[in-house]
Amino acid sequence: MAEVTAAMVKQLRERTGAGMMDCKKALAATDGDMEKAVDFLREKGLAAAAKKAGRIASEGVVDSYIHGGGRIGVLVEVNCETDFVAKTDDFRSFVRDIAMQIAAARPEYVCREEVPDSVLNREKEVLAAQAANEGKPEKIIQKMVEGRLEKFYKEVCLLDQPFIKDPDISVQQLLTEKVAKIGEKISIRRFVRYELGEGLAKRQDDFAAEVASATRND
Repeated sequence: MAEVTAAMVKQLRERTGAGMMDCKKALAATDGDMEKAVDFLREKGLAAAAKKAGRIASEGVVDSYIHGGGRIGVLVEVNCETDFVAKTDDFRSFVRDIAMQIAAARPEYVCREEVPDSVLNREKEVLAAQAANEGKPEKIIQKMVEGRLEKFYKEVCLLDQPFIKDPDISVQQLLTEKVAKIGEKISIRRFVRYELGEGLAKRQDDFAAEVASATRND
């Protein structure tokens, strides 16, 4: 069994807002696996983020981010429960990070639930055809499609994407940590991303890579 250290307990507590002893028990029950421990606490109803999920978040801000001298622009709405929190530097900084994430990583949806069935079904058909063309037997094609769908979600769904400032965590994990720290429900409601000349024939510059590089140097 993996050793449960004080640092691990502290990290789990910061991410979930659960009590110290509950965090220690969760880590012990999951053999020190941080992600499984988070799920364990949520299932037990002990994670602060899970407890706040049913609350109404109707305050917040609409923020903008412009990059590359006006070449990429993002508008994003992030909600919280109170106007007080909406005005804090911590919340505003989080919203700015989300706007920069959208600019750099080009998500198309906030979460998996927003992906239209038509898009998902078409992606499954393409992935199944790819697996079949690779000569994979029919009995494992479905498993391969499910596995490759995870990569698809990480590309198009904001919450599934690796956070550009810390690729070891997802945007969903960042959101969970922020909920635990701030103490209110936070939800990323909607966004729109514009790129200069998008859809037009033009020279291909990797503006998104520039954004990602800039955020890592902040």
